[in-house]
Amino acid sequence: MNTEQQPDPSDTEQTPAPARRRMGLLVLVALLAYAVDVISKVVVTATLEGEEPIRILGGAVYLQLLRNPYAAFGMDFVGTWVLTAVAVLVVLGIVWFARKLRSAGWAVGLGLVLAGALGNLTDRLFRAPSVFEGHVVDFISVFAPNGEFFPVFNAADSAITIGAGLIVLLTLLGRDYDGTVIPKGGRSKDTGRDDAEEREE
Repeated sequence: MNTEQQPDPSDTEQTPAPARRRMGLLVLVALLAYAVDVISKVVVTATLEGEEPIRILGGAVYLQLLRNPYAAFGMDFVGTWVLTAVAVLVVLGIVWFARKLRSAGWAVGLGLVLAGALGNLTDRLFRAPSVFEGHVVDFISVFAPNGEFFPVFNAADSAITIGAGLIVLLTLLGRDYDGTVIPKGGRSKDTGRDDAEEREE
């Protein structure tokens, strides 16, 4: 009888290759979107301070600098420090959740949400008037200046909206974060999950 002790699988368990690839995609999307947000805010604060709104795309978009103490799209419902705490929790939650990803679509969606949360969190932490209460730089007003048609927003807000919309769409289509396809009426069987994971790879 073989008495040699077999190694505990939990001791040698590593993140599967598909999960590592999805994590890499999430990080790449987040870095690119975050860079767009940070660079656009630097350019805007350097060029639009004290300037009149700039009309582009035939009036479809106006560029103007607005420092926003409120939530995304200028919504005022809680204190700034609470928004900062929520953004930190969102970032930590996505980072923790990323190791479970098997879906490329979910990776892109969560990467965009992560970038948006980090972009506005950076403003909250490092811009005036104080740490945790910094005003977010907004600069995009659609169809009319001064947010007359829709609240002024920034690239981070756009990333959050697009990422959240993608996640909602994937959910409605039955595409789960772990790569499974959920049929109408319930979750897929294990065999269905395996097939979906192979398609994702």
